[in-house]
Amino acid sequence: MKILDKILFAEDFASTSENLESVAISLAKTFKSTIIPMHVLPDDIVNSKVKALLDDTALNRLNATSEAIKAEGVNVESPLIKYGVAHDQIVMAASATNANMILVGSGENKAKEKFKLGTTTERIIQNSEKPVLVIKEDDTLNVKTILCPVDFSDPSKRALNNAIIIARRFEAHLIILSVSEEETSSWFSSKEDLQKENAERFEKHKKDFDKFLEQFKLENLNWSKMERSGDAAQEILNTITIDNVDLLIMGTAGRTGLNRLVVGSVTEKVIREVPCSFLTLKSQDVISLHLETDIKDFETLFAAGEQLEKDGFLEEAIEQYKASLGINIMHVPAYSAIANLFDKLNEPEKAALYRKSANEIKERIWYSKVEKEVRKLRGS
Repeated sequence: MKILDKILFAEDFASTSENLESVAISLAKTFKSTIIPMHVLPDDIVNSKVKALLDDTALNRLNATSEAIKAEGVNVESPLIKYGVAHDQIVMAASATNANMILVGSGENKAKEKFKLGTTTERIIQNSEKPVLVIKEDDTLNVKTILCPVDFSDPSKRALNNAIIIARRFEAHLIILSVSEEETSSWFSSKEDLQKENAERFEKHKKDFDKFLEQFKLENLNWSKMERSGDAAQEILNTITIDNVDLLIMGTAGRTGLNRLVVGSVTEKVIREVPCSFLTLKSQDVISLHLETDIKDFETLFAAGEQLEKDGFLEEAIEQYKASLGINIMHVPAYSAIANLFDKLNEPEKAALYRKSANEIKERIWYSKVEKEVRKLRGS
């Protein structure tokens, strides 16, 4: 069972991204993923000796990365070397390899301003339909707190669905933040009228927030919600600092066609100034469940069911537990697990049926043991 199958690991060999290899390995271990290392070289090198030297150097570096990944017991595909504009080649490679996610460093900012995002990384986010995970310099991605801002749009819904599963897998605290944008128009007759308008907006926003959250599976998850009023980008940045957020997960307002490069103004400001690593999602999920249907081993099937349950895939967990019963029909924990899941899904009749089966098997086992002991006593 995999929920994050392939990670495209875009290396630039810069000193600011030396931590990326360890992050890639850690992610792959957490999600049982395959890593695809890649590097992009310029396509305008005229001198053939210089070009050959660059090719050899890049290939050697990528091969060294591959060996280091293999040594950690992580699957790795053959390294990719591409030529041309870096962000274009990375976006195209992610699509061609069917990667679930692009992993990149935040890049170098020569001006050393508060806008910490490099140009190449920013353009990858703008152009990619694939999720992009951006790792800040020296960050080892030890995720304890995740922030997911939502504005009730489809991109933010996608982001939250993915954030919930990622938080479960990292056993992290998930903060779900929603910001009610304040009206600042000067046409209000008085400051009091403006304050009243914003107060009423905030109350309505809180109700909409509660309704929005009803569609998500938040049971057995360490999470909290935050409701703020003000400038959305600034409130997101403030929350990251105050609550020591390790990972920001947010949807972008990406468009298609001629406006494909556009991301929302809030997203644009946040990703340029955000002090932590972050994951952006546009039109595709980073989490995509792939169940292995040819497993014949009972323990593997049952363990897969347990992991699916932890990740919040309740219906899929039931199917895995049922598959394990196909191999060992007397396994009481599988019946009990299915019964508990049907309880969570609010299907009490099905839960009762599987709980009854578990009890019947327990009684059968108990009577079998009693009968065995009686035979021993009788000497038969």
